[in-house]
Amino acid sequence: MTTNDLSLLAVQLKGKLHTDSTHRTLYATDASAYREMPAAVAIPETVDDLKVLISFARQYKTSLIPRTAGTSLAGQVVGSGIVVDVSKHFTKILEINPDERWVRVQPGVVRDELNQFLRPYGLYFGPETSTANRAMIGGMVGNNSCGSNSVVYRDTRNHTLSVKALLADGTEAEFGPMSGWDFTKKVAEASRRNGSATLVDKIVLKTNEILANPANQEEIRRNFPKRTIERRNTGYALDEVLEMEPFTPTGQPFNLAKFIAGSEGTLCFLTEIKLNVVPLPPKENGLVCVHCRSIDEALRATLIALNYSPYAVELIDDIILECANENAEQRKNSFFVQKTPDDRFPIILVVDLSRDTRAEIEQLAAQMEAEMRAVGMGYHFPLLFGDDTKKIWTLRKAGLGLLGNLPGDEKAVAVIEDTAVDVRDLPDYIREFNEILRKHNMTSVHYAHAGSGELHLRPIINLKTAEGHRQYRLIAEEIATLVKKYDGSLSGEHGDGRLRGEFIPQMVGPHNYELMRQIKHTWDPEGIFNPGKIVETPPMDTFLRYEAGQQTPDVKTYFRYENQTVLQHAEQCNGSGDCRKTQLSGGTMCPSYMATRNEKDTTRARANILREMLTHSPKDNRFDHEEIKEVYDLCLSCKGCKNECPSNVDVAKLKAEFLQHYYDANGVPLRSRLIANFTRLVGLASYVPWAWNGILGTPALRRIANRIVGFHPDRTMPLLGKTTVKSWFKGQKSTAKVSAGQKNQTPSLFLFCDEFTDYNDVLVGQKAIQLFERLGYAVVIPEHGESGRAALSKGMLKYAKTLADRNVLALKDILSEETPLVGLEPSAILTFRDEYPDLVSAELVDDAKRIAQYTLTFEEFVARELDAGRIRPEQFTEEKRVIKLHGHCQQKAVSSLVPGKKALSLPKNYTVQLIPSGCCGMAGSFGYEAEHYDVSMKIGELVLFPTVREQPADVLIAAPGTSCRHQIHDGTGRTAQHPAEILFDALV
Repeated sequence: MTTNDLSLLAVQLKGKLHTDSTHRTLYATDASAYREMPAAVAIPETVDDLKVLISFARQYKTSLIPRTAGTSLAGQVVGSGIVVDVSKHFTKILEINPDERWVRVQPGVVRDELNQFLRPYGLYFGPETSTANRAMIGGMVGNNSCGSNSVVYRDTRNHTLSVKALLADGTEAEFGPMSGWDFTKKVAEASRRNGSATLVDKIVLKTNEILANPANQEEIRRNFPKRTIERRNTGYALDEVLEMEPFTPTGQPFNLAKFIAGSEGTLCFLTEIKLNVVPLPPKENGLVCVHCRSIDEALRATLIALNYSPYAVELIDDIILECANENAEQRKNSFFVQKTPDDRFPIILVVDLSRDTRAEIEQLAAQMEAEMRAVGMGYHFPLLFGDDTKKIWTLRKAGLGLLGNLPGDEKAVAVIEDTAVDVRDLPDYIREFNEILRKHNMTSVHYAHAGSGELHLRPIINLKTAEGHRQYRLIAEEIATLVKKYDGSLSGEHGDGRLRGEFIPQMVGPHNYELMRQIKHTWDPEGIFNPGKIVETPPMDTFLRYEAGQQTPDVKTYFRYENQTVLQHAEQCNGSGDCRKTQLSGGTMCPSYMATRNEKDTTRARANILREMLTHSPKDNRFDHEEIKEVYDLCLSCKGCKNECPSNVDVAKLKAEFLQHYYDANGVPLRSRLIANFTRLVGLASYVPWAWNGILGTPALRRIANRIVGFHPDRTMPLLGKTTVKSWFKGQKSTAKVSAGQKNQTPSLFLFCDEFTDYNDVLVGQKAIQLFERLGYAVVIPEHGESGRAALSKGMLKYAKTLADRNVLALKDILSEETPLVGLEPSAILTFRDEYPDLVSAELVDDAKRIAQYTLTFEEFVARELDAGRIRPEQFTEEKRVIKLHGHCQQKAVSSLVPGKKALSLPKNYTVQLIPSGCCGMAGSFGYEAEHYDVSMKIGELVLFPTVREQPADVLIAAPGTSCRHQIHDGTGRTAQHPAEILFDALV
């Protein structure tokens, strides 16, 4: 297969075929420890595209690797062939039959979005992975996924009714239920065709040949995992189809769709899936969070919990809780945790007792607590309802990503994390498991599905060392032997892939493994579908992401990265794909992916490309790569990842770091230089604001000016005020003129008059100052410089560092808890909390950290004063108004939207509703730039613009960010107001 061959393939596809090194690099990994460079990446649009790809693979002896969200933990979507990503175009819900309770979907439908579609019908697709807000049905079928609620809903196989698929010869086939009589009839018909037998005929004949053989039946029943283990994903599911008609007369109807479930894309290529759906779960969700002192105590308590018919019994260990304590978002979700008497984090057993009434849950919870306490299990039993339960599940699901936060090169590695045993065997199994680890001086994380007999067990290993590679294989071998001792399944839900395929002969015996090889060869005689998975896999310690003896280069950086290098910060991304959620899931991360649905535009991709280049670059300046520039191009620096990524990968910080190094090698583009020097430019223009406004306020002239500097001609530009806030403030004959240097005058607050407010949003600044004064506060604008936000956004860190140093020196001696620094523009004031401590000169770090404690957004200050009783609702109007609030990205990441809602609710009849939007799409200069304008507007159209447009004229639109207000204006024609304006206008 040559480059020319791939070029010919590309022109035959309606979709895209990527052969460049950037895309191939981004698809070389998934969420596992594996890495292998594919030959190409295909993004098919139609079933015909898939047929073309199958024909090409057969002709050129290559392979196709089906992929949806790419969150596989066993290397299922890593390989050397053509990765076929169906996540962008195969996303339709095709048909629903509410009466018969089924739905038909394409493989790229996201599980949680399917349930949003089903909710109005009172229906629900049960299996729930921890990745459910981005996991797709095709991947769930491929891996036979399940999740925390599998004690009720079991696995995906149990809900797969039928599938449509393309076979290895390119023909279309449909597999669904048939009676034992119909199957026997089909076998007879296939036998009669002999030489003219189709591939489907051959599949039916081989299936019958294997399963009708009494010796094979005995081997399968004797050597496959115990059937009392609900989670069994060891190899092909011969044990499942053996229990169907006609091989088991009392069994379920024969159905090869259930055999395809769990086959990891190695048998055929799915195009449609028909799923069983069930009634919605009970209305009331109640979680008992049993606090235990040890893993063993929690596992024995699990057996008691199962007597109360729970919907889930999940375990969260102390290591997860420690990691959560280091994560801003997950720390909030850990509110219910009470440490042990000796001040250790507990082991939490989360028991879901969902029922139709809260009273029933409370009664069951009390009974369960009494039974556990009677035998000395558990010391704290908080029962949580409502929104609090969502926080618990978010914490539990974040476990995988949180483990990436471990500092340094040692990580909790997915190697034996998916073992499942009979739940009654789990305490003894885990005891022996930990004995094996202790023998090798290793420790492990324990979390997840205690109620189903499966804990996710991750030993901490440094895979960059030869010793780490030895431990990786050693622990896999010893635990495989232990699992077999308990007749367990080496994979409970994550599949075999290339991680566990090597051990399948040990798990099911050589005879059954040979049957699996025959199955694979019959379905896929030329080996084009995802080879090297389940059968004939390479050794499990080959093609690893990190090489033995790999060095972590010491890369000089402009930012500081606490307890790690910049490379190690990028390596915190483990590929879990939280950044692939869509706007329907809520949150901010990652706005460009939400708009484009391209893997290249995810936080994961940006971490991956930086890791790849910093690790393997031959250049002295390892950042000097066009590949990094390409992948970071659509990063809006929204900071969503800093908060929402469970591994806390701060891609905005990484982008700024990259850009400065790239500029060091290639120079600073003129447009970037102009944007970074925004304050200087508008400062000069402020002397003749009429000239600035005359040009940029006249559409024809503005379009010309925009084109000259590289902005989109349709984008309006911010105009200048007739004066500046600072000039206006100095001219006021009020106590606001008091300067910080005057004695016997103690200000109530220092106002950080940022560059955007000072020059462009003058009315906002004026109203904020007047608001504070009328509320009784003495306002001082101290001597300070610009925030440096514009320079930071364009990666000009040398310049930004100079500005940060100046501001820290100017403010370090005047701020306190009583007299904080309050800012109106979130992106400017929050630089003190976010970037400054990691950017300023070493001798100013302590000062910068102290200043950060006394730096507040406008909303935080008002909320604080409200709580203290110094601002009162009776100071505001009693008029009824509705406010729709769009939060600024950096508020969401570094602060919170809670203070904003609280502040705007000061007038007692104001109803404040948060717009469930992520990033507005403007992101400073991003939305102005010609090449980014379309993506900027697409992001706005996801949630923000439609929500604003549908509001009646009397509804107030609030947006603290100047860029957000500008974007709302350009996208909807509505005028959004800063909360300070709204509160000033509401004063009585």
